Order: sequence, then structure tokens, then C-alpha cells
Amino acid sequence: KMILEKISDVLKEKREWQAMENRAKNLPKDFYQAYKAIQKYMFNMGETDWHIFTDIIELFELAIIDGRTPAEVLGEDSSAFADELLSENKQDWREKYRQELNDYFAQK
Repeated sequence: KMILEKISDVLKEKREWQAMENRAKNLPKDFYQAYKAIQKYMFNMGETDWHIFTDIIELFELAIIDGRTPAEVLGEDSSAFADELLSENKQDWREKYRQELNDYFAQK
């Protein structure tokens, strides 16, 4: 049963990834190109939690509603924008893992 659960989890992740990528493809061309550039940068920087890209898509979708451009969202230093997101994401995960470890030993 463990193997089936793992296969099921992998398939679920793959479906979620594909749905997210399809959502990104529906962005206007300039936003989609910015999204792909940020995604490539983040993967090159070692980002492993791809769920952060959903946050970027949502941010871009809100910017489109507000009539903003990718440059207005990202600012003059798009790599600093991406680094900030990476830093926040790593901090969130670091806190999560710290809490899990503390919870584990609190139960002993």
C-alpha cells in the first residue's frame, strides 16, 4: 500500500504542477515571459518547493486586474524581487521544520 500511496502522491503533484503551468500560460504574454524568467532563476538558485510559483501567478493576476505591468510589479531589480520571495519561502519552511522538530521532542 505504501508504494501505491507514493505513486498516487506523485501523480497528484504532477496534476497540480500541470494545472499551475496551464494557469500561467493564460497570463498575457509579457507576464508569462516574466513568470518563466523568474521560475528559471528560482530553479537555478535551488528552489525545490514549486508551490511558490502559484503565489507569483496570483500576484501577476492581481496586477493585471489593477492594470499594472510586470515591470511595475517586479520593480527595477527583478532578481531582488525573486530573492525576497525565495528568502520568505525558505524562512517559512525553516520555521515549519523547526516547529516539527520541537514538537517531536516535546512529546518525549
